[in-house]
Amino acid sequence: MDLGVTEKVRPLIAAVRAMVRDEIMPVEEEYEAEIGRDGDRFKPTKRMIEIRESLKAKAREWSLWNFWLTASDKGFGLTTVEYAYLAEEMGWSPLASEVFNCSAPDTGNMEVLERYGSPEQKARWLPDLLEGRARSAYLMTEPGVASSDATNIAMDARLEGDEWVLNGEKWWSSGAGDPRCSLYITMTLTDPEAAPHARHSMLLVPAETRGVNVLRALQVYGQDDAPHGHMHIRFTDVRVPKDALILGRGRGFEIAQGRLGPGRIHHCMRAIGQAERALEAICRRAAVRTAFGQKLSRLGANPDIIAEARMSIEMARLLCLKAAWAMDTQGVRAAAPLISQIKVIAPRVALEVIDQAVQMHGGAGVSQDFPLARMWTAVRTLRLADGPDAVHRRVIAKAEMKRYSNETASR
Repeated sequence: MDLGVTEKVRPLIAAVRAMVRDEIMPVEEEYEAEIGRDGDRFKPTKRMIEIRESLKAKAREWSLWNFWLTASDKGFGLTTVEYAYLAEEMGWSPLASEVFNCSAPDTGNMEVLERYGSPEQKARWLPDLLEGRARSAYLMTEPGVASSDATNIAMDARLEGDEWVLNGEKWWSSGAGDPRCSLYITMTLTDPEAAPHARHSMLLVPAETRGVNVLRALQVYGQDDAPHGHMHIRFTDVRVPKDALILGRGRGFEIAQGRLGPGRIHHCMRAIGQAERALEAICRRAAVRTAFGQKLSRLGANPDIIAEARMSIEMARLLCLKAAWAMDTQGVRAAAPLISQIKVIAPRVALEVIDQAVQMHGGAGVSQDFPLARMWTAVRTLRLADGPDAVHRRVIAKAEMKRYSNETASR
């Protein structure tokens, strides 16, 4: 098992790290301050667009673009392990992933189109997404059912002549608030009487289709996450052509598993990046702040807190890299238990480190003067995104017990 930094990716890591720290992080506060300045929080101001597009132009100019295309001749041809190191660097800033055209949910959606889409579907949707001119959303979760069990997905899609007709509601549609969001990849129920994992299909729905109604932006711990947004959307007799179907009828689960495996690794490695940023904040604060006659770095249990944070991050990173290695060498199915493990562990570790950083900063830690509160909110939400902890622990336990079940049967 080789989890080290390869010579191929080493210069890319250095370049991404430099751009994140020298170009992106310095403009975070200015970008955030612009949100809603013109009255509409989901309509970027002229200055926001200037900041975003100038950074993207630099990334393009420096050939730091579309790293996520790990198994494609359109990208760098990186392995999942190699890309994982880059995802960690991008995790340092909420702006970074889009700057390099590596942001969710677009990476997963572009993977779906490239791996499963027809030539016509690719020709229509991929160019604008690959060039960063458009954004997209992935519509799976629904308010009326427990969507952590995806067999519950209930949005009705019926074939009427040459059109699919969709009715139902979706929510937590991340990215659907962005004015550039032009495409919804939508999980639907097409065959209710089929076997549980053959009932669902994925359809390509243009965001401007008649009958699509964005009801509201869902708040995350009181924040609307503008201008990206997590939208609640209603479909009323939404009609799309028959050829909007991806791969084939009843193959929605197959596509979802191919999409979610890499995406979960990317999320987890970005969480490791946020943990590293939080640990840096702890150490910088501890080195200069004095209380009770001592630097915080020497006060009470703070040395232990710093040491525990370092060890926890290292362990979580290694587990993430092992999952990435399994993805590269054994495929999504074999890697599934490891992916579930990191989906539990990486956000947990990152939350612990961020929380300690908040404590180290006192009242300032929960204020807008530091990014820690925003980081905590994002990582806490990650414990629900792409499956809550309980679901992933169930997968892990099932895989663990399977060995003993087989052993008992052999006896």
